[in-house]
Amino acid sequence: MPLVTLTLRQPRPPAFKTDVLDAVHAALVSAGVPETDRFQRVFTLDEADAHIDPHYPDLTVPRTADFVLIEILWSVGRSVRVKRALLDRLMASLSRLGLNTEHVMVVFQETAWENWSFGGGRQPHV
Repeated sequence: MPLVTLTLRQPRPPAFKTDVLDAVHAALVSAGVPETDRFQRVFTLDEADAHIDPHYPDLTVPRTADFVLIEILWSVGRSVRVKRALLDRLMASLSRLGLNTEHVMVVFQETAWENWSFGGGRQPHV
C-alpha cells in the first residue's frame, strides 16, 4: 500500500522519471509489497519553490539541482532492517542509472492500516 511521491528540482525527461519510479517499485517489491500495488506521483518544483540545504547533514558532496526526494507513505510495521535493505537496493539501482546517490533523499512515512481506502470508501484492512 505504498504511495510514492518523487519530487524533482528541475524538469527531467519522462524516461528518467519512469526509471526512478521503476527502481523505487522494485525495491518496494523486494521488501514484500505486492507487484500490482503501484501508486506513484511526480512533482517538479521551480527553483524558487525548492529550498534545500546543499550540505545537511553530512554529505560527501553538495546537493545540486539534480536533487531527488523520494517519499514513501506506507503502513506501519516494517523494521529498520527492512528499510535499510530497501535503501541499499534502491541506492544501487539509482547509482546504475547514473544518479549520484548523495543527491537522493528518502523519507519513510508510516500510517495505520485503517487510514487507507483504495476506492468506494472501503477500508480493506480493517
